[in-house]
Amino acid sequence: MAEEKSLKSAYELAMERLRKQDEQAGVEQRPLTDAQKAAIAEVRNFYEAKMAELDVLQQSRLRRTFDPAEREAIEADVRRDRERLASERDAKIEKIRRGEQP
Repeated sequence: MAEEKSLKSAYELAMERLRKQDEQAGVEQRPLTDAQKAAIAEVRNFYEAKMAELDVLQQSRLRRTFDPAEREAIEADVRRDRERLASERDAKIEKIRRGEQP
């Protein structure tokens, strides 16, 4: 009997295509070590806490003002800080994935 191929989901097919593209481009796939996984989890937890702190501070600042322009400025500051923190977090995680110290 010939082996039957099971049907694959669109997700599985897309992932296979991406893996083939990575192979052709010379991208190397290395599994993360337990130490790297722990370091990444620590970085994510740290930045999650920093973003929660920003949210609490934002709510506090917003409660003290009713001026729409000032409220908008506070929200813009928080948005900018969140983007900066997310960028820092992603950069540190990428360094960990490459095997460098963050």
